[in-house]
Amino acid sequence: MSSHTAETELTFLGKLVLEGEIQCQTGLHIGAGKGSLEIGGADNPVVKDAFGIPYIPGSSLRGRLRSLLEQSLGLAVPNELVYLSKRKGQEVRIHQSDRPDDDICVLFGRNPGRVEKVTGESIEAPAATPARLTVYDAPLLLDSITTQMRENLDDELTEVKSENAVDRITSQANPRTLERVPASARFRFRMVLDVLCAEDKPLLARVAEGLRLLEDDSLGGGGSRGSGRVNFSGLTLTWRGKDYYAKGAAENVLLSDSGLPALQQLASAEDFAEKLA
Repeated sequence: MSSHTAETELTFLGKLVLEGEIQCQTGLHIGAGKGSLEIGGADNPVVKDAFGIPYIPGSSLRGRLRSLLEQSLGLAVPNELVYLSKRKGQEVRIHQSDRPDDDICVLFGRNPGRVEKVTGESIEAPAATPARLTVYDAPLLLDSITTQMRENLDDELTEVKSENAVDRITSQANPRTLERVPASARFRFRMVLDVLCAEDKPLLARVAEGLRLLEDDSLGGGGSRGSGRVNFSGLTLTWRGKDYYAKGAAENVLLSDSGLPALQQLASAEDFAEKLA
C-alpha cells in the first residue's frame, strides 16, 4: 500500500504521460451491445466509432486494470467489496475502502456517501477523492490491418469467429458468432497519471504492474476461449511538471520506445521520485 495518510495535502505537481501501442496477439472482442445489431451481421459486434472503425474504449482498459490489481492485491474478497449496483441479475461488486493508503482507491478514485458491503454491512465512505489515473480511448492504427489481412477478413477491418454451445444431455447446438478485431492489429493508447502530492509518485509502479498482469490475462470478452490476448510496446513516458503548464517549461522524456520491463524498472528505481522535479 502507499504512504498516503489522512493528513496528506493535495497540490498539483505535474502529470506523467504514458503512451504506446497495444498489439493483439489473438482476436479482440469488446462488445458494442445488442443495440447495434444489423441484419446479416454478427450476433456480438465489436464497438466502433462514428466512422465504423473499431477502438478500445478507455473504460474497458481502465476497468480491466483495476480488476486485475484488485485480484493481485487480495482485495477481491467479500469483506473488501461493495455494491456499485445491486439491481437483480446485474449486481456489480468492486473494491472500495476508507483507508487513505489504499492504492486502488487513490489510483481510480473513491465514490462518496454511504455504501453497502457485500457482507451486509453499511458503512459511511469518506469524501470523494480525485482519481489519479485517466485512460483514453485507444484508436485503431489502420495500417496495422494489411492488404493481405483484409483479403481474408469477413469485413474490411474485422473477422467473425463462429462458436457453438452444445447441450450435454440432448446434444442440441446453440451456434453464435463473435466479431473480433484480428490478431496483429495495433491500437495507440494514452494514459495520464496526475501527481497531486509526493506520495503519488510511486503509483506509476502500480500501473506498470497492472499492464504486466494484463499481458498474461485478457482484454474484452471471450478471454477464457482464446480472445483478447494483448501486449504493450513502444512505450514513451513523459513528465510534465507544474511549470510546463504555468510557464511553458520543457517536458522531461523519461522513457522512449521501450517495453514494460523497462517501465517497471524505472518506476521501481529508488531515485524515480527525484526525476519528477
